[in-house]
Amino acid sequence: MRLFGRKDADDEDDEPRGDGIAEFWTWWQETRPRLDSLVAAGDTGGLEDLLAPAVAALDPGLVWEVAPGRNAMHALVVTAAGDAELRPLAHRWAKGAPEGDLLWEFHPSRQVNPQALELTLDVGGFEFALDKLMLGLRAPRDTPRVDVAAYHPIFGELDEDTRLETTLLALDWVLGEDDVARWVGEITAVTFEPIDAVPAVHLPAVVADVASGFEEEQWILLEGQTAAGAPLVATARYPLRPVDYPLFDQHIAITLPYAHRDEAGLPIGESLTALRDFEERLAARMLKLRDDAVLAAHLSTEGLRTIHVYADPTGDAAIHAKELIVSWEEGEPRVDVGTDAGWTAVAPFLS
Repeated sequence: MRLFGRKDADDEDDEPRGDGIAEFWTWWQETRPRLDSLVAAGDTGGLEDLLAPAVAALDPGLVWEVAPGRNAMHALVVTAAGDAELRPLAHRWAKGAPEGDLLWEFHPSRQVNPQALELTLDVGGFEFALDKLMLGLRAPRDTPRVDVAAYHPIFGELDEDTRLETTLLALDWVLGEDDVARWVGEITAVTFEPIDAVPAVHLPAVVADVASGFEEEQWILLEGQTAAGAPLVATARYPLRPVDYPLFDQHIAITLPYAHRDEAGLPIGESLTALRDFEERLAARMLKLRDDAVLAAHLSTEGLRTIHVYADPTGDAAIHAKELIVSWEEGEPRVDVGTDAGWTAVAPFLS
């Protein structure tokens, strides 16, 4: 059985629930006997009546799904469905879940379905068999992504939005939602089969081949200009993807003014040495906080270096950053802390 849905924000809740994760799991434990009986009876309508308002109380934008489990009979999936702003909430929901048992397990994203290619869905009154899904795959050289052009015989009968939504759902089941976010780049749903198309079953192997080139930590050096035209140099983790750090929605921006710079405003001499020393000490702190924070990128322009750190707000990364800047001697340093679930502050560097 597979059941999924998104609760519209303006829908009236049949059973109003608290808006917190703890409240959801309290409700789950209280309602569990009824849920078990409904799932045993295959009563999808009854499950929807109970689950839809409970998930919507967390956030109306979350998508929920009851699917076959990997270790349990059923899996309850509550996912952000590609919405980076909601991903931390979905993962905190799963982190707060009770231990799985023989009947239920819990996931914050759609998992690979080993029987995906045996599934047939009704899409707009047409039969969408996943084993007929064909993919044109392109992996640009030295890039951490695979671009996908998806074709299915019924796509000519569907509008563009429905084609794309169906493709995204199918890719999640074939590859797993998180790996789609990690490794799949541009996705198009086309009405003519690409010349070099292959069955969807080959997608995981192609992605694995691309991923094998990015197993070690890598950094990339970038040059550009600010909006005002000033030279800018940046170094960023590569690949840089929020999906790899789903709980790190706290943005910590460390700004260090430097005294010694060239005509372009970039650091030189003693300032460059001081910046490197600061970042080595910061990296050492981040190593100790590897489960709580990550150094994402830094950029230098017009006498300022800005270091971007993302962290779990329940950890101590912001405290460490504020402790470190005390020793900075070239001008007045600053630490700004805020919420940035979509990593918009480093959007130009996202892979």
